Amino acid sequence: MTLKIDVFNHIFPKPFFERLQNVVVNRAAIKRWLNIPFLHDLDVRFRMLEEFGPDYRQILSLSAPPIESINPDRRITLDLATLANDSMADLVRAHPARFPGFIASLPLSYPDESVAELERSVNELRALGVQVFSNVNGVPLDDPRFLPLFDTANRLRCPILLHPARGPGFADYPGETKSRYEIWWTFGWPYETSAAMQRLVFSRLFDRLPGIRIVAHHLGAMIPYFEGRIGYGLDQLGARTADEDYGALLASMPKRPYDYFKMFWADTAVFGSRPATECGLKFFGTDQVVFIRETLKVIDTLDIHEPERQKIYQRNAERLFNRTF
Repeated sequence: MTLKIDVFNHIFPKPFFERLQNVVVNRAAIKRWLNIPFLHDLDVRFRMLEEFGPDYRQILSLSAPPIESINPDRRITLDLATLANDSMADLVRAHPARFPGFIASLPLSYPDESVAELERSVNELRALGVQVFSNVNGVPLDDPRFLPLFDTANRLRCPILLHPARGPGFADYPGETKSRYEIWWTFGWPYETSAAMQRLVFSRLFDRLPGIRIVAHHLGAMIPYFEGRIGYGLDQLGARTADEDYGALLASMPKRPYDYFKMFWADTAVFGSRPATECGLKFFGTDQVVFIRETLKVIDTLDIHEPERQKIYQRNAERLFNRTF
C-alpha cells in the first residue's frame, strides 16, 4: 500500500492557539484562522482525515502568521517558538498513526536563538524539517544574518519548507496604504515565494550548500509558469540594470540561473488546479515534488506511470525527510 504523505499541513496545537490569542498584537492578522475549526479543533481534523482514507498521513506545520510577527516582545516571541515545537511534538507522540512527524517553527527575528531552537527541535524533539517565511518582518532571507540558519539546516540534513509572508499592509501601488481585494494574498503570496527563491539563487546559496533542500510552497509559485523569464530572460541578467554589475555576477556563477531554480523542491498545494499541477510537475519533475491533499483527485488521474505517482505520494517525502513512513 502506498501511503499519501501530506508534507505541509498547517495546524495550531491547542496550547499554542490559546497563547496566540492572548498575545497577538494585530488580532486582524488571525481573523481568518479563528473561523477555520480544522486548524485548531482535533475532532474536526480527525473527521476530515477519515474522508481521505486510512493511507493518508499529515506532516504538521504551524499555520501563519509567522511567529516573529505576532508580538514585538522578545521573550514572548522566543516562548511562542518553544511552545509551538513542544506542542507539535506532543501531537506526534499522541497520534503517530496520523501524524508521523512535524516541521519546526522558529523565532526568525532572532537568528542566533533560531539556530539554537532548530538544533533542539531536530535533535531532541525529532522535527523532520523547518518552516521559514519568505521574509522576516521585511528582511530578506539572503541577508547575512540568516546564513548560520541555512548552514545549520544543511548540517542537520533538515529540509526547509519555504512559506510566503505578506499581509494587507503591503500596498499594491505606491500611492495607497493597503492592498485591496485581498490581492496581497491572491498574487502577493506567489510573488513573495518567487522573489525569495530568486534572492536565494543569486545569493549563491546553492553554490555554498549544494545539498540543501528547500521546498517552495504552492508548487514553486510563479516559477514554473514563468520558466521563459527565468531561463532565457535571466541569461541576460544585467542588461536592464545600469547601477549594478549583475553581468559580472552572472558570469561568476557555475550554472545558468534556470538550473538553480530546478534545485528547489515543490509541493502540490495549488488548490486542486490540474493545469497548475501539470505545469509544476513538468518544471520540477516527479522526483522533487511532494504531496498536499488538495490535489489528491488530480494526482490520481494524471497521465503518469504508477511509480511516478508513488514518488509524489510517499517516496519523495521519504527522501526529503530521510526516513521511512
